[in-house]
Amino acid sequence: MTLIAQRTAPQNDGLPRDYRRVRLIEVPKIDVLDDGFVEFVDVMGSDDTICRDARVSTGSDWGSDAENKRLIRYLIRNRHDSPFEQAELKFRVRAPMDVWRQWIRTRTANVVEYSTRYSEAIEAARTTAPNAWRRQAASTRQGSDGFLDEETGAELSRDEATLQRMVRDVYKRRLGLGVAREQARKDLPLSTYTEAVWKIDLRNLLRFLELRLDDAAQFEIREYAKAVASITRELFPKTYRAFADYRLNATTLTRFETDALRDLLAKKGVAFGRGEFDERFAELESESERTEALAKFRRLGLVAE
Repeated sequence: MTLIAQRTAPQNDGLPRDYRRVRLIEVPKIDVLDDGFVEFVDVMGSDDTICRDARVSTGSDWGSDAENKRLIRYLIRNRHDSPFEQAELKFRVRAPMDVWRQWIRTRTANVVEYSTRYSEAIEAARTTAPNAWRRQAASTRQGSDGFLDEETGAELSRDEATLQRMVRDVYKRRLGLGVAREQARKDLPLSTYTEAVWKIDLRNLLRFLELRLDDAAQFEIREYAKAVASITRELFPKTYRAFADYRLNATTLTRFETDALRDLLAKKGVAFGRGEFDERFAELESESERTEALAKFRRLGLVAE
């Protein structure tokens, strides 16, 4: 558990305008899979400093808490992403090499990784429980669908344990005979854990989460993405809430889908009255959000004027 102090915007409490409150945040180290983890290391920026940076274009500075919340939601839903590049997060992670290969495809980050040229390979490997062997999905080349029966899974888990033990013994023997570490490592399996420090700006972190929290992402990397998301939510609560509302849990319609839905609704004669619409969307954070939602529903033919 890491305790950090995060400065927030000035408050209207009679103190000098440049006074900053401090918010103390406890950020946990989160265990992932059988021997992995995601650990918070450092952060630059906060929800409030993102808003301050965004306001540079208008010549203004700090806003109230409510103003900042509305601004962040506006930036997220309209994809004005550059202010989020001004905030950065740093994590230390331990993950199996096959998971790390997927992770590192998010290339807009700074990475320092554990080296098996300088040090012996981490003596840990990802193992699979008998009930966790997944079947290849018939509908996609890259996904899985369902599980093998547990009896077959138990055989596969025994084979896995034998293979991992044999490979580790061969690796250790090579080192003991004086083989260079950079060559001795060549037959280590992708299940071997590696460690890295991963620093990324918030804009690209949200993109990483959008991809890796998706149901189509591989189970193992989704587990790491959940841990990263949990830490990000603690550090940037306003940003993460807007991201969840407008990116993570949202659905974008293509022109074809929009036209089809509008035609279908026209045939069924289903639409909100304006009063019903206003009541339904009263909980939205600002008038601009309600106006934008109304424009979308009008385009779909879902509001009867």
